[in-house]
Amino acid sequence: MCQATTTTGGPALSTQSRLARRLIQLYVGLALYGASSALLVEAGLGLEPWGVLHQGLAELTGLSIGVVSIIVGAAVLLLWIPLRQRPGLGTVSNVFVVGIAMDATLAAVPATHGLALRIPLMLAGIVLNGVATGLYIAAHFGPGPRDGLMTGLHRRTGRSIRLTRTAVEVAVVITGFVLGGTIGIGTVLYAVSIGPLAQLFLRVFAVPPASDGSTVVATGQPRGAILRP
Repeated sequence: MCQATTTTGGPALSTQSRLARRLIQLYVGLALYGASSALLVEAGLGLEPWGVLHQGLAELTGLSIGVVSIIVGAAVLLLWIPLRQRPGLGTVSNVFVVGIAMDATLAAVPATHGLALRIPLMLAGIVLNGVATGLYIAAHFGPGPRDGLMTGLHRRTGRSIRLTRTAVEVAVVITGFVLGGTIGIGTVLYAVSIGPLAQLFLRVFAVPPASDGSTVVATGQPRGAILRP
């Protein structure tokens, strides 16, 4: 009996197997995203844009950075209502899983001192973030709250994704920095490398189509979704 194959020559998956793989990718990707953000926090050499805001708010409120991430994610998700964005399973899961994984990783990783350890930790955090982004986005369960905000603003205002993303993230970084968030070489390296890394791992973790040609839950994402939860 011949095995079903995809158009690229790889084996096709049954509908059930494909859904199971997508769910595993979603939650592993979100957990690794939270872990990667925690590594950047521990390295102390600069965070990703939203991480700067989360850290600044954590400094201001005394809450853990993971809890702040959950609160900010939920607040951003409320902004989807006037933008008429529709959340998926990945959107709602993103709000909680990333923050929980971040706090758990920070509790497990010992304090790091000295550049000889902090630089590799920063680089590991950036690369792991790319892996996590590829896993999460390739699962096709909807964008994260923050990316959905940017694509929603793009659709409502007619401005380009690049412009809306830049405007939002600049505002987020400045606000977070004023509140005490960390900006540094890690912030710059993240900004220039996350796109290529995410694109690479999106190809690596692409889910083959179902062998019976059917589709399952919420496979779509908004047009032009940004490569980050």
